[in-house]
Amino acid sequence: MSKEQPAKDAASSPGSVQLHSLREDYRRHTLSKADVAESPFVQFKNWMAEACNAEVPEPNAMTLATVGPSGAPSTRTVLLKGLERERFIFFTNYCSRKGRELEENPQASVTFLWKELERQVSIRGTVKKSSREASKRYFHSRPYGSQIGAITSTQSTVVESRNSLEIKYKELMEKYPEGGNPVPLPDNWGGFELIPSEIEFWQGRSSRLHDRILYSLTVNNLWVIERLCP
Repeated sequence: MSKEQPAKDAASSPGSVQLHSLREDYRRHTLSKADVAESPFVQFKNWMAEACNAEVPEPNAMTLATVGPSGAPSTRTVLLKGLERERFIFFTNYCSRKGRELEENPQASVTFLWKELERQVSIRGTVKKSSREASKRYFHSRPYGSQIGAITSTQSTVVESRNSLEIKYKELMEKYPEGGNPVPLPDNWGGFELIPSEIEFWQGRSSRLHDRILYSLTVNNLWVIERLCP
């Protein structure tokens, strides 16, 4: 009777990805307190411009973290659509999971990853809904198909099939033909504005001694700049 053989670790199985050995040494840029702008918003715009110039794919993509009523976090990727009045603006269905969670708890965090530049930016703060007029302006600036898609989907709810979505989409295209009357802005769709209390700029460095510069908003509405350990 043969002895029982220990199960092989999946990480060491032939053809598997060796996750424990995946690593990269970052050497592209440096970041110091002397380098950054006094305003985190100026610093962010500078880095966003560099990401755009470097042709980073979808540089405005950001991971949004929210917290549900049970205290469990959830994340998803959304697109930054504006930076106005020191607020980071994105749009969504208010009845989606993120919309409901932000309604219950307006504390949120977003992270931008610009891997090609070995950089990320993390922003923490509170959100408030954009005005109806601002949401309407953005909604009608979107491509026609995206407008129809917004009123087709009851985001985050269970759907019978993709076919049922496509049937509804076609019906709405017939109801609101392109070039006809404007597609109405749904009552449950609009913008959120993230008002930051902390903005952290992270620059990858060699040997994991990364550069981290944190801007923190004081009670006097001033930004304090500090270096953090990696």
